[in-house]
Amino acid sequence: MDLKTCREIAWNGIWKQNTGIVQILGLCPILAISTNVVNAVSLGLATILVMALSNLTIAALRNFIPYEIRIPVFILIIAALVTVVDLSFNAWLHELYLVLGIFIPLIVTNCIVLARVEAFAAKNEPIGSTIDGIAMGIGLTLVLAVLGAIREVVGSGTLFSGIEMIFPSAQGIVLFGDDYPGFLVAVLPPGAFIALGFLIAGRNWLEARKQARARLQPPPPATPADTAANDAAEPA
Repeated sequence: MDLKTCREIAWNGIWKQNTGIVQILGLCPILAISTNVVNAVSLGLATILVMALSNLTIAALRNFIPYEIRIPVFILIIAALVTVVDLSFNAWLHELYLVLGIFIPLIVTNCIVLARVEAFAAKNEPIGSTIDGIAMGIGLTLVLAVLGAIREVVGSGTLFSGIEMIFPSAQGIVLFGDDYPGFLVAVLPPGAFIALGFLIAGRNWLEARKQARARLQPPPPATPADTAANDAAEPA
């Protein structure tokens, strides 16, 4: 696999087919756990690890998995990897594990993971599949991070609240002082839907602007080879 193909796979996962704001998959964890940056990014990193390993494993075994039972086998592999991640969080990041709760085990049923396994890893070689899993996970994590930052700043007036669960010596940032009353809607599900809607609209606006600029650009000048080919194509 050449470098250009790797870049295309990565850009497709991070931006063109972003799971959160383009495919609109995995809304349950996106809306539920994005109340602050730490929770959102932590779940995103866990998802990246599961997606990368599941894509790698299934791409390596795809020729040995009978087509008729591929979905149960895919789910079994994903469940085993999620169990490893879940136990690792419980062992080394116990406080964060208690906060994330059921959402780590729910990665097994996340349609993002199974969709990429079925659509890409089951049909491509391991390196490209691993890059696809990482890129799709990064795209989801970026959406979670931005959404979590918006909701945390507006709703609580803080940033990186709970970072001490990962780095005991670190502390979150209080942006508006201790007397900030907060904005309850931002930390509730309606606030998550509104913020996600703005992210989707922003991405669509950027793409529309890019396409408009492309239409306004003049066509590239014809080369001598193009001119010769056009002359040859004209009837005598």
